[in-house]
Amino acid sequence: MTNAELLQEGLNLMFAGVGFVMLFLFILIYAIELMSKLVNRFFPEPVSTPVTKTTITQSETHDLAHLRPVIVAAIAHHRRQQGLK
Repeated sequence: MTNAELLQEGLNLMFAGVGFVMLFLFILIYAIELMSKLVNRFFPEPVSTPVTKTTITQSETHDLAHLRPVIVAAIAHHRRQQGLK
């Protein structure tokens, strides 16, 4: 075989392989869509109540008040270690 024939066979093999992979992926995509539709049809999800916006409760505010001095102390300690101000 000449180099041109080998190159031709290599390109044919490459395009055949890419074609089979693309065909397999398209079949896989359609199979997944079909399974999704079947599952949603026979096993529908129950309707949940809408999520309402939560407000900060008194205990969370109390926790933030306790955390503030700890955060300030940690920042001061870090600055002392780094030699900053």
